[in-house]
Amino acid sequence: KALPFALTCLAGSWSDATPPPASLSLARIHDKEDLKEKRFDLKWLEDGDSYTFLRKSEQEKYKESKEIWLSTATNPDHPEILVSAEELVTGQSEPPLEIDGYALSPDRSLLLLYTNSERVWRRNSRGDYWIYNLQAKTLHKLGGPDAAPSSLMFAKLSPRGTHVAYVREANIHIESLEDHSIRTLTTSSNNQIFNGRFDWVYEEELGVRDGFRWSPDGKAIAYWQFDETGVRKQTLVDNVSNLYPKVIRFGYPKAGQRNASCRVGVVEIETTETTWIQIPGDPREHYLARMEWAGADNSDELVIQQLNRAQDTKVVIIAQRRSGRVRTVLTEEDPTWVVMNNNLHWTPDGRHFTWTSERDGWEQLYRVSRDGTRTIKLTTDDFDINLLHVDNAGLWAYFLASPEEPSQRYLYRIGLDGQGLSRLTPENEHRGTHSYRISPSGKFAVWTRSDADTPSVTRLVSLPDHAIIKTLEDNAELHTKIDALKLAPVEFFDVEIGKGIRLPARCIRPPNIDRTRKYPLLVYVYGEPAGQVVRDSWGGLWHHMLAQQGYVVMSFDNRGSRSPLGRVWRREAYRKIGILPPKDQAAAVRAVLAERSWLDAKRIGSWGWSGGGSMSLNAIFKYPDLYHTAIAVASVPDQRHYDTIYQERYMGLPSENRKAFREGSPVNFVQNLKGNLLIIHGAADDNCHYQTYLRLVDKLIEHNKAFSMMTYPQGTHSIREGKNARRHLYETMTRFLHEKMPPGPR
Repeated sequence: KALPFALTCLAGSWSDATPPPASLSLARIHDKEDLKEKRFDLKWLEDGDSYTFLRKSEQEKYKESKEIWLSTATNPDHPEILVSAEELVTGQSEPPLEIDGYALSPDRSLLLLYTNSERVWRRNSRGDYWIYNLQAKTLHKLGGPDAAPSSLMFAKLSPRGTHVAYVREANIHIESLEDHSIRTLTTSSNNQIFNGRFDWVYEEELGVRDGFRWSPDGKAIAYWQFDETGVRKQTLVDNVSNLYPKVIRFGYPKAGQRNASCRVGVVEIETTETTWIQIPGDPREHYLARMEWAGADNSDELVIQQLNRAQDTKVVIIAQRRSGRVRTVLTEEDPTWVVMNNNLHWTPDGRHFTWTSERDGWEQLYRVSRDGTRTIKLTTDDFDINLLHVDNAGLWAYFLASPEEPSQRYLYRIGLDGQGLSRLTPENEHRGTHSYRISPSGKFAVWTRSDADTPSVTRLVSLPDHAIIKTLEDNAELHTKIDALKLAPVEFFDVEIGKGIRLPARCIRPPNIDRTRKYPLLVYVYGEPAGQVVRDSWGGLWHHMLAQQGYVVMSFDNRGSRSPLGRVWRREAYRKIGILPPKDQAAAVRAVLAERSWLDAKRIGSWGWSGGGSMSLNAIFKYPDLYHTAIAVASVPDQRHYDTIYQERYMGLPSENRKAFREGSPVNFVQNLKGNLLIIHGAADDNCHYQTYLRLVDKLIEHNKAFSMMTYPQGTHSIREGKNARRHLYETMTRFLHEKMPPGPR
């Protein structure tokens, strides 16, 4: 019964007609620009006061091309053009280079340009690089004449601006900016060993992509090397791009399977000789999650953070560049898992570094001596902090926190001596989520605020007084159009699920709701440790469109989600993924049904993406008398099919936690399905694989269950690939809801 739905959902359209200003449609949301939120993006320069930004050219000939501008926080109304579109023309008939990224040399004489980029898994990390000399006004393409288009990765200027290093295929190369001679620094000769870049699982789960670091003196490069020998391959098939299918195979270690081996080396630029760092432990049973030079002016030592495979121990190691010898300066342990982040920052004198830890029950900030013998706790209140920045004078640390409302975020700072804690976001400022990009000096910041009812506004402010210097983007037109929609305010509340447990919740109601009648409830869920959905920030409009059509849309953050409610809260689902979270979600649904008589207990649905898709499957399979409809997008029906780093962090090894792996995997409960199920997946999903989706389909067929399914042939995990894919996806989900769980009051 899946095939007829998949075919008929192409017929007709939900919103081809132009809707009135007060109504939402998929055409307005996906195809038009009038409801698109604008952002202002900039790059702070190391002097602490200057920044660069991109702006479309005002020249008619180049109006679709971007230019680079330079400004200062002290005089933002008079920016200067740094590189015009005309200067980026490489040939008479060629358009200007399209800027995907850029970096200035320290003396601002050279510009490294990134263009023609291609996606590698999550990000566009492979492309072409050019050097533009701002004095001579000359462009030069890097990589040499034999470099294929879009074949270089992670190019970086040396500290003195004399060379550029980049990854090509499996090796690190450096190119002289004087004569453009190229030298290869590493010598991998097979596709199992690669240098300066990461394997799939490191990139996805540890948030690392660029796998090498110039030494501050520019005489060496520290880098990661991976050996995927013995790592089993995952297969994807591209069935639509060519006459014959294209098979894509890549190393993907699933829970309990063999990892790649990883090590860190330092290669000397002059000799091209590598010194391997002597890190203890089996390199396949540990992760080298972070590596940097041990201070802004320290070219003799590296600081490396190592995780064991269970991820319950994190070790900070200082390594010697020339000998490879190491010493441990800090060990962080947790009975469940330790958190990996980027919060190690050195003070300017190199005698201390910052550290964040949940060891006392909350994510807090510490200052640690270089030898690890002395640790001072800087923040002491019972709330979680998210470290943003340590100023270049080493005086202040800036962090986000929300002591009273977990859905919101505000800016604070504290001295690195533990004194002077203060909130910098004004107390009279609107509720919501406040984000900041702080200048290196800590004297200025780009401040963006939004809430669930209000699109973002971005301003340049001074710190610590938070005085507004300039509005960079106010989204005024969007604000006017949102006001015209007359959306019901988003409600934030807590829901009691028993035994004193309260879950954060949010609700989007139909405008002008009639509380004497009953409305269908759609629960949007994620529920896994990697995310929080109850956020007071501007988000997508699809849920508001559904509310206009007569749905109530709610979300709950169950125990184990990444809410700033303390370590115990976040560890509740340890070794119980897929077990405790759906139980909490079901309890929350029952609670709101009891509290709100205008919710229709006969029309309850759940939808989610990725881990949220798995949660929706667990909802309709495990609680078939509560949920009547579910949509699961890009789900993981069987936890054994997900990667080592993520799944083992929260569930342990399958061999040690076999029962919980089974009970947490929805594929094992398909026999309970009673309601309406739509499953959706991208055939090119490298994250949550099409294979596990098909195994779910096979199991549903085995149990003779009726269900609907949709495949996006070019879709990766985000299902954005292929013409019209995103619009079609939301058309499909909207149609399914209207057919199976009709909107409006009864």
